[in-house]
Amino acid sequence: MVSQLLLVLLVLGIFLAVFLKDLLYSALSLGIASIILAIIFFQMESPYAGVFELSVGAGMVTILFIAAISLINSKEGQQGE
Repeated sequence: MVSQLLLVLLVLGIFLAVFLKDLLYSALSLGIASIILAIIFFQMESPYAGVFELSVGAGMVTILFIAAISLINSKEGQQGE
């Protein structure tokens, strides 16, 4: 039951990451989907894959996307002045 709920939440998070118009919300939903995937890995008794997904997928990639989005938004704001 819990596994099925996690899979539904994972698919929902991925769909939100793909179909949201706001890039910041899309990056955040991708990070949430990575956290859910890491929980699934831990449930499957694969702790190394879970830790890797949690640190790289949810951590580094999400922070990199948010930093890139903020840099792009600040460049667009400077060009408008």
